[in-house]
Amino acid sequence: MSTAPQNAPRSSEDITREFAGRTAFVTGGASGIGYAVSALLAARGAAVAVADLDGKAAEVLAERLTADGGTAIGLAVDVTDPESVRVAVDTTVQRLGPLRLAVNNAGVSGAVARLADYPLAEWRQVMAVNLDGVFHSLRCELPAMSEAGGGSVVNVASIMGTVATMGGSAYVAAKHGVVGLTKTAALEYAARGIRVNAVGPGFIDTPLLHTVDDEQRAALVALHPVGRLGTTQEVAETICFLLSDRASFVQGSHHLVDGGYTAR
Repeated sequence: MSTAPQNAPRSSEDITREFAGRTAFVTGGASGIGYAVSALLAARGAAVAVADLDGKAAEVLAERLTADGGTAIGLAVDVTDPESVRVAVDTTVQRLGPLRLAVNNAGVSGAVARLADYPLAEWRQVMAVNLDGVFHSLRCELPAMSEAGGGSVVNVASIMGTVATMGGSAYVAAKHGVVGLTKTAALEYAARGIRVNAVGPGFIDTPLLHTVDDEQRAALVALHPVGRLGTTQEVAETICFLLSDRASFVQGSHHLVDGGYTAR
């Protein structure tokens, strides 16, 4: 099957509604990067399933997006549970239409400890959410997109899918795994008209960082040559580009959104 773009946007006016008529499924969609992605997809015309472990937060965001003129539903999903993911994807298709877009964003940070001292329960939790969760999601999304005639997936990896940091063995291993899954899925499903890519955010200014003190925040900022943290909107814009027909020849890639972190 050809993956050549159909009616690819040619102007900024086209881009404002580039996802009209397409259904999107976003895990971890009710907060942080997922929130920004859900909102941007809805604003650009997609019918969005906001899927989050916090089902109430997902419903609240969906109601807001609908009130703003978009189309959205909120779904409770536990990405560590294959059946929960299956039900969520099936519900998305039943209520919103054939699945064409997916963003696998759900994730946790985990403990900070040297590898030999890393708590086993924490290791298993990070792997279950950050790696197994993407696997479970892809297993449901890819067949649904095949039935729809094609689509595009973006997995949210991290700069830690390219480099490493001391004390983060579980997170680093999981995010490297996400990049590997992305490349494998891209190879396996390209002929079915499905593109699979990943993004690797640097440190992004989300509620997860609001608990750090000024000294810790300054240290994080210093790691980025641009001299600041990233915003969720900047990551969302990159994700939406990769989902769009404008990225029709982009396949199996890991795109860093890191303010120069990995260039140092």
